[in-house]
Amino acid sequence: MKAMPVVEDPCEFILRETRVKPVPHAEEIRLHVADEAMALWQKTEEELGELGLPPPFWAFAWAGGQGLARYILDTPELVAGKTVLDFACGSGLVGIAAMKAGARACHAVDIDPFALEAARLNAELNGVELLRQAADITSDRLPDVDIVLCGDVFYDKPMADKILAFIDRLLAADITVLVGDPGRSYLPRERLVELADYSVKVVGALEDNEIKRTHIYRVRET
Repeated sequence: MKAMPVVEDPCEFILRETRVKPVPHAEEIRLHVADEAMALWQKTEEELGELGLPPPFWAFAWAGGQGLARYILDTPELVAGKTVLDFACGSGLVGIAAMKAGARACHAVDIDPFALEAARLNAELNGVELLRQAADITSDRLPDVDIVLCGDVFYDKPMADKILAFIDRLLAADITVLVGDPGRSYLPRERLVELADYSVKVVGALEDNEIKRTHIYRVRET
């Protein structure tokens, strides 16, 4: 009988495999991030013994998230006193920026439990609190929030289609949706109103360049 894989404690794994560093485009915020991008990608699958484990998106400050965090920190009136949803939160960067900008509360949602643990550690590191949920909420009842923040979510067509359907429901409920994106393949450009753009430093091993031109958008109804 094959032995079941022993799943390592997410907190211990994250603390061992990352280093605390300031976010390049939002230096007010520090995160637990990977030193060696591809090495951590491989370790996550090998050490946990689960070939289907999601890649460690939580271990990097992606371009869209960095740009969105910068925009929120620079325009705090967008979130001040409001309840925010950090959708597909990864490291929790965007939600942390919202809390530092004066949001009343932030719900950080991701399907990866390691991401939720990374978001918890990163929130503590920055002196804020995130309300965390490990779930795919795209088909659930709409969250009770004022604004939804989405960083780097349009890289995959099935995910993009699912997220757009979710966004349509949010917009119909008069919930504002902001997107940070460096030009991912499935970005719905015809639905977007540009608010800002930045040149963002990223991990070259994971992107096609070490600097990504990143845009902040408000999504409009069809």
